[in-house]
Amino acid sequence: MPKSWKRLAIDTATDYVYLSLLENNREKENIIKSGNHDHSVTTIPLMAELLERNGWKLNELDEIIVGIGPGSYTGVRIGVTIAKMIGYLNHIKVSAVSSLALLASGSEAKIIVPLIDARRQNAFIAAFKQNNGKLEYMKPDCLANKEEFLDGMKPMDYEVVDSGKYNIEKIITSGLLISIENIHELVPNYLQMTEAERNIQQ
Repeated sequence: MPKSWKRLAIDTATDYVYLSLLENNREKENIIKSGNHDHSVTTIPLMAELLERNGWKLNELDEIIVGIGPGSYTGVRIGVTIAKMIGYLNHIKVSAVSSLALLASGSEAKIIVPLIDARRQNAFIAAFKQNNGKLEYMKPDCLANKEEFLDGMKPMDYEVVDSGKYNIEKIITSGLLISIENIHELVPNYLQMTEAERNIQQ
């Protein structure tokens, strides 16, 4: 019997910690837990709990899938750092995925607009079309004025998604994973300057 392919998915770009275990492209179990700016404290214990409950060990994993943002600066950094650490120390393949694509994956609408609030009327936002359960980008991830972006979607019938369950199986079958060949080149997709960077330019 061929060895099963075991994956761990992680995303911390939103107010929620998302963790999932997959075996041969099928999701076994996931955790979606609301946080209070405490992803750095809760993510690893939740991951350990999920692995233990399913009888898996880190060194048995074949691949880690990580949401690289855009989203909360601190949140995105936490997920990416954890994925890099586990991948590097255990020699595990790492693949990246847009956190907006993960948000879109839970919808069954034909046109989906996932967004993550970025304050000051702005949002991290994208647009996807869905056909036979597969997602395809219509508009790439960007940081934009929410109202202007949605005005640009008219008169299409679309669904806005800013929370909810993820469908990691759909992400895999849609070909939205980006294989990371060099773990040191895995970086968050912030899509905006940090406050420190803005201060330097002033």
